[in-house]
Amino acid sequence: MAWIEKLYATYEACKGHEPQGAQPLMPISHTPQQIHIEITIDEHGSFKGAKTTQKEETFIPATEKSANRTAGEAAHSLCDKVQYCAADYVKHGGTKPPYFASYEKLLSEWCDSDFSHAKARAVLAYVQKAQVVADLVREKILYLGEDGKLLTKWPAETDTPDVFRLLTAKDGERDQGDAFIRWQVQCTNDPNSAVWLDTSLQQAWIDFESSSKATKGLCMVTGEENTALALSHPKRIRHAGDGAKIVSANDKQGYTFRGRFTDQDGQQACGVSSEVTQKAHSALRWLINRQSYHDKATGQVFVTWAVAGKPVPDPFQDTLSLILGIEVPELSADAVPQTLSGDAGQAFALRLKSAIAGYRAKLDPTDDIVIMGLDSATPGRMAISYYRELEGSEFLDRIEHWHTQYAWPQNLGKNLKFVGAPAPRDIAEAAFGRRLDDKLRKSTVERLLPCIVDGQQLPRDLVFSTARRATNRVGLDHWEWEKCLGIACALFRGYSTSQGEEYQMALEEERATRDYLYGRLLAVADSIEGFALTKAETNRDTTAARLMQRFADRPFSTWRNIELALTPYKSRLKSSEKGAGFLWKREKLLDEIQCRFQSDDFTDDHALSAEFLLGFHCQRMALRAGTPAANDEKISND
Repeated sequence: MAWIEKLYATYEACKGHEPQGAQPLMPISHTPQQIHIEITIDEHGSFKGAKTTQKEETFIPATEKSANRTAGEAAHSLCDKVQYCAADYVKHGGTKPPYFASYEKLLSEWCDSDFSHAKARAVLAYVQKAQVVADLVREKILYLGEDGKLLTKWPAETDTPDVFRLLTAKDGERDQGDAFIRWQVQCTNDPNSAVWLDTSLQQAWIDFESSSKATKGLCMVTGEENTALALSHPKRIRHAGDGAKIVSANDKQGYTFRGRFTDQDGQQACGVSSEVTQKAHSALRWLINRQSYHDKATGQVFVTWAVAGKPVPDPFQDTLSLILGIEVPELSADAVPQTLSGDAGQAFALRLKSAIAGYRAKLDPTDDIVIMGLDSATPGRMAISYYRELEGSEFLDRIEHWHTQYAWPQNLGKNLKFVGAPAPRDIAEAAFGRRLDDKLRKSTVERLLPCIVDGQQLPRDLVFSTARRATNRVGLDHWEWEKCLGIACALFRGYSTSQGEEYQMALEEERATRDYLYGRLLAVADSIEGFALTKAETNRDTTAARLMQRFADRPFSTWRNIELALTPYKSRLKSSEKGAGFLWKREKLLDEIQCRFQSDDFTDDHALSAEFLLGFHCQRMALRAGTPAANDEKISND
């Protein structure tokens, strides 16, 4: 019950205080619905006009039963489909079951109660005239065939009307009775004609619907007695068409309560008031729409929020999004964090601390932070796959630790280069390729979340799978390889830190480990041949690039082939003064690196670990940046 309690508290804290421009929280006794048709009437129920809408999501009044309908008769109280609102639907050849009687009965009960509303009475007066379909046909919203019946197919030789384009086809046909209607009611001295935006009408319906609930009992969330209990719980959590529920129940003939409780409704198991569950689910829907990680291909959702409604960093963002996602004086949209040569990531660290400090300034240390994951294996059932509650200070400490420990210069595109930790989705693609299966991406992201939120160690197989793909340079597009290389280095550096081995983000000239030095050698060889190819205006991969994967498996024997392949390029460079100077500096650097190998490390032909990627990347950055360590200008093939 903890998740319902936290979401209920979130609704109470945020209702009426939604950020400017954000979608408002949905009131209780309402449901989201995609609208196709908008009808305008006056306060006396006279037709004024109609138009189609582009599936606009609208909060409409609904009963507990109608909000959860999948099939069968369960009318909404005001806005509904043509088959519910139109008494003349059958007259015009509607093929779906007509439910006007139940719609009229519910709307009449509301209008005859103490909670009646003028706009609801106007809608009732209009629909009782039994000319909804006729008016829509006259306005060219709905269409009849030559036989005077509603069409289910539109002739292909003419332009398709909006209603046929917006409705979902079933067996190649679109029943116009499925078109959903909302109302504009023009009343004297009331400039707001939209019924879905009229708060007084919303409250009138809420009061009526609450008064009609018969099941009373103890709410296990609030502790209040004699409250109206929920017999069913909302759906449409991830989007308007989502039929999966977190809390669901079988019918009374099922096995849910048999042998455990004496009542058939299951209230002995756990009672939750209708108001609480609606507010909790409304808050969850609102949070998912505005600040969640949502994989639409699989339906996987992770949402992070502060119960008090304050801004929190998203665990699924990369560091660049985190730093630019909070308004602090030191940062702007142009302040993309970069690691300057030799600063070992100090500029990045300062910007990260500034961003975290911006969140700390708005978030109290004891504020409740909730991270919740949702997933569904079937269309009707949804599970909470991950749930954590943390205090604000603890959550920010773990987010900062993740982005610090797994920081590395990232190259995600021409205009997207930064220093920091990659996003979980990018890690999944780096480990298994861009065309990885949706289920594999989903499971990988789910495995990474405990590493970020709980501080658990990164899965070893992800580290080495990413490193292995980064060595396959010729098998990837250049931009994809650059992205994969940065992510592989970030993961190996962070994983090594958890094992007690620290690596800097700048070149470590004093590090004399075999794998690191071999990576530096490969970077220098790549630089020599790349510079020669650029001078010759030749666009092709270097020998170091083509043999990188083999080099990772057998470094000593492969290095001999790479070194021999450099001979003609060295001769070409010696023919010019600038090339000779460049080559002298690179050869001097090669000698210095080889002299740092200890004993028989250089001749050891065992496979290299991912550490060689760190040496390669750091040496390449140093050469391109023209640092004192390289003692050279920035080469043109950057």
